Amino acid sequence: MSRHATVPRELSFEPFSGSRAIAAGLITRRMLNGPHWRRILPDVYVHEGSYDPDDHRMWCVAAAARLPPGAAIHELSAAFLWGVDLLPLRGPRHAVVPVHVALPKTARPDPHPRIRYAYRTLTPDDITSLSGLPLTTEVRTAFDLGRSLPRADALGALDAFLHRRLVTRNNLAVYIDTRPGLRGLQQVRDLLALTEPLSESPMESRLRLLLHDAGLPKPTLQYEVRSASLSGKGRFIARVDLAYPQWRIAIEYEGDHHRERAAFRKDVYRFNALREAGWLALRFTADDVLRRKEQVAQKVRYAIAERAT
Repeated sequence: MSRHATVPRELSFEPFSGSRAIAAGLITRRMLNGPHWRRILPDVYVHEGSYDPDDHRMWCVAAAARLPPGAAIHELSAAFLWGVDLLPLRGPRHAVVPVHVALPKTARPDPHPRIRYAYRTLTPDDITSLSGLPLTTEVRTAFDLGRSLPRADALGALDAFLHRRLVTRNNLAVYIDTRPGLRGLQQVRDLLALTEPLSESPMESRLRLLLHDAGLPKPTLQYEVRSASLSGKGRFIARVDLAYPQWRIAIEYEGDHHRERAAFRKDVYRFNALREAGWLALRFTADDVLRRKEQVAQKVRYAIAERAT
């Protein structure tokens, strides 16, 4: 069967409701039962050429094809659709990442391993449409993540929404005040005071929260280190993740991409340049931030004490 000759364009690339497509005269039941279509959810099909088991957006489209009125994609899946990918690792060797769906309390869906249902009270203003998919608004999505995720993950999510200018501190604060009594309200309110739109990754947010919880001074984010100059605008040396300019301390999170040869060479140059400019650069990995929090805080504390004397 020639795909271009026999497959309607509207059914070629994304999942769709089989019964609706048949009712619209776009396809027949016999065609759907053929080898060129894959049934991925009850009454939801996708063309074999568009099927990717690790494509979260494909599963969001599939889930949306079965949503009852008043339901919406929410939390991590809504964030993904808004361009904030906070999902766990995906792929053949990783666990299935389900689509997160918010349902009205009257809905009674059939359980499915690819969909994680939760009952939520959403107002009409909490739901919008993005490329035809019903999902929670930017502010509602940020609010839900800020109150439902573990604290460090929640701060990373809020920072990401602010960084991408999907929300502002002000409109999120206003929204929080309109939802009294909801679970997790105190967490999202407390974290909002710690958010930083300049934070560029969830691990940077975790590192900053680690320093805050240890009682260390608040660092400056994305600080540009420059050479001394009489004009006040010296030569650019480096931009560092976190900095204490008063003590010339730079704090960097080293992700896996720093292990690549080109990135490694660039890092060597940067850190030599920082040292020549009189800066101390502290570099931490994911293992440090996740599993050696006390040691990280202690190293920063010692560096401050040494440089402040």
